Amino acid sequence: MGCHALTQPRRMPQVLAEAVQQGARRILIGGGDGTLSGVITPLLGRDVTLGVLPLGTGNDFARSLGIPASIEAACEIIAQGYTARVDVGLANGRPFLNAASLGLATAIAKRLNKRLKQRIGKLAYPIAAAAEAWEHQPFRVWLKTDTDTLELDVLQLVVGNGRYHGAGNMVAPDAALDDRMLHVYAITAPSAEAGREGTGLGHIQDLSTLARVAFSLRSGEHVDHPAVTTLQTSRLFVEAEPSQEVNADGELIGQTPMRFELVPSALRVFAPAPPTSPN
Repeated sequence: MGCHALTQPRRMPQVLAEAVQQGARRILIGGGDGTLSGVITPLLGRDVTLGVLPLGTGNDFARSLGIPASIEAACEIIAQGYTARVDVGLANGRPFLNAASLGLATAIAKRLNKRLKQRIGKLAYPIAAAAEAWEHQPFRVWLKTDTDTLELDVLQLVVGNGRYHGAGNMVAPDAALDDRMLHVYAITAPSAEAGREGTGLGHIQDLSTLARVAFSLRSGEHVDHPAVTTLQTSRLFVEAEPSQEVNADGELIGQTPMRFELVPSALRVFAPAPPTSPN
């Protein structure tokens, strides 16, 4: 068994690749969502099992897997030895585990910094969200799937692989890491031409409506709100005007246009054993 405490995180993919080449079959990583998605490439499609120790701020990948926030409980799940294969998302070829977003969620991620998250933990997310909501401007997106094209004016677009993003907000209540689908939701806004008086391409009329949608993200009830558009697809191409920065698992990864797709069953992980049905 080997243990690596890295002072240069950018070396982690190299360390993992070397460990796999040397025959490692179980790799435990302590960190948050950005750390995990940034280093998993050497593990994809390999006979290696990842154990997740949720040491980050959001820990949405662990949450989507059903792994508790307690390190002791997470270690117990690893010790039990049950494994599952999960899908991995790609954003212009870059892997992500939970969700990619543009718009308000990305603006919030830019406001967050390591110092703020270290000082106040999960409270950093709602504080950054409240500050950004007053300033954020809607933008137009074109969403192209294999079968359809949508044009929307939106405040936020989220493309999810897992069920959670943003430290416990739901992408969709029925999203699962192994369902081979991307779950997409958009918080729509009045079109620029219609102004605040018309519904245009959406139904967000004021901050109170946005607040109601935001609060419903915790329960997943946002998918039923008239200001939210949802879809499921295995592939998605996104264009935006003006071009938007894209955030994946809490890290900025580039700008639109962006192509999203899935690699099914690409990663094997330690996970809670499914409940057994009574005889």
